[in-house]
Amino acid sequence: MSKIKIMDEILANKIAAGEVVERCASVVKELVENSIDANSSEIKIELKEAGTSLIKVTDNGIGMDKEDAILSFNRHATSKIKDESDLYNINTLGFRGEALASIASVSNVVLKTSQGEIGTLVNIKGGKIIKVENTEARKGTIFEITELFYNTPARLKHLKSLYTELASITDYVNKIALSHPEIRFTLINNGNTILKTDGSNNLLKTISSIYGMDVARKMLEINNEDDDYIISGFISLPEVNRAGRNHIITLVNGRVVRNQELNRIINYSYHSYKPDNRYPIVVINIELDPSLVDVNIHPTKMDIKFSKLEELLDLVKKTIVNKLNRQTLIPVIEQPINDFDTELIVEEKLEIIEPKEELNESPKIEKTKYEEITLDFDNQIKEEEPKYEERLPLLYPIGLVHGTYIVCQNEIGMYLIDQHAAKERVNYELFLDKLSNPVKDKIPLLLPLTIELSNNEYIILKENFDFLNNMGFDIEEFGINSVIIKSHPIWLTKGFEDLQIRKIIEAVIHKEKDFDLAKFNDHLSATLACKASIKANTNLSINEMEELINELRKCHNPFNCPHGRPTIITFTKYELEKMFKRSGFESLK
Repeated sequence: MSKIKIMDEILANKIAAGEVVERCASVVKELVENSIDANSSEIKIELKEAGTSLIKVTDNGIGMDKEDAILSFNRHATSKIKDESDLYNINTLGFRGEALASIASVSNVVLKTSQGEIGTLVNIKGGKIIKVENTEARKGTIFEITELFYNTPARLKHLKSLYTELASITDYVNKIALSHPEIRFTLINNGNTILKTDGSNNLLKTISSIYGMDVARKMLEINNEDDDYIISGFISLPEVNRAGRNHIITLVNGRVVRNQELNRIINYSYHSYKPDNRYPIVVINIELDPSLVDVNIHPTKMDIKFSKLEELLDLVKKTIVNKLNRQTLIPVIEQPINDFDTELIVEEKLEIIEPKEELNESPKIEKTKYEEITLDFDNQIKEEEPKYEERLPLLYPIGLVHGTYIVCQNEIGMYLIDQHAAKERVNYELFLDKLSNPVKDKIPLLLPLTIELSNNEYIILKENFDFLNNMGFDIEEFGINSVIIKSHPIWLTKGFEDLQIRKIIEAVIHKEKDFDLAKFNDHLSATLACKASIKANTNLSINEMEELINELRKCHNPFNCPHGRPTIITFTKYELEKMFKRSGFESLK
């Protein structure tokens, strides 16, 4: 007797739901993507108890007729692809035809939809149709999901806390709102509005709705393209960063996607502009021919494959690096404006207006300094990027604090320079240039340096004698498990030769199997630079300060040490006046 049976449709849908509907956020994702594919310009997501009690998604899209409303819950029923060739030219967010069947198999679903005439209501619970009837003719679609996972207790048991479920939904809605700034999104939980965008198709405005005005003010717009890709979006200044990678948001043809290589190259583009354990806020939209990308590798449609990935990675890296390299990236220390400051400014700015008869007409108030910092999203001023040599302004040192921080001034304000971080940057770029462009100039050691090694270290080092010779070292075997250094490259720091030679030998011995010369040179340069830089509590003369600042001005990136710490910060003249309560007292001087 045959043991193989064809499982019924409901059981098959429950199994499929295990891949498609993992948690409340999965339901929201599938329903919102359907609303977007239905050409909606407004989408509202309403939750109760983070979606565990209710998920309601309302849109103003094209809607469905009665026949399609019923058919849409069948597995593999879709209007988005018709034959195999469509798989290689997908222009919609959904296409599998599994989501609604999967959701309906593990919940109670009420669908109301209309194309503007007679509306249709469909109620399905556990995959079984409970009711189909006519309803109001509001154009668009409403999905109400209740009793989620009621018939799969194991899945229900393993739902996270309400806060975790809500955070997951919010994270998804934030990202989909960024991918479609032309759509007005509203997210509500237990009657409280979490997110509301205006659908004005202004990406920076959407970023402000999600991350706040302070972050939006510190975003840089990027645009670039080649024969296959068009990239656009915003990247944060290095000073704006987060502890996790989740805020590196990549969009492909309007779809929120994940690609580890793409995220890695975006983060690496900020190398030495920020600490390695911090990550930027980035929203990059990539437009390309759908035939060059495969989104059909996982039911969630988040993981994708690019057919020309290396070309894309190079374009993204070049675009971000070039943008950062043309910015003046000195963090400005800002004092928040408190109520007292605002009252002073507003009081001073009030116009003297004769009283009017109309009681409901209030006096006009000019813009205050506080108001002037708001972004004009619709008419963003394109600031002229500074020339390379002007990225670090002219600074005039006037003293030293705690033997560590150089105090400078100019007409803009006051600056503090960390002398160790600044010298570390200068040395790092010097060493990196010398390692990347080796020359044969050498200096003989007055007393040759002998280094003893363990037997395994000696074997590894011996294999790399040619590598060290190309760097400019004369190195030879010298007895058992020992080597002797007779000369070294001319660029080693005077007084630190012994230490730097040992650091180089150590780096060569421990270099990774998947050796990358550029990364090796970078790591070695950062290591050598730190050891050879001015230490804290070292008093410099004004001339020495000026010399260090001039060296820093010539650097490729004068704003950060090799490890991403800032070399310089500034207090603008306005911020200084604000801290001393002078900004509201000009008329009382």
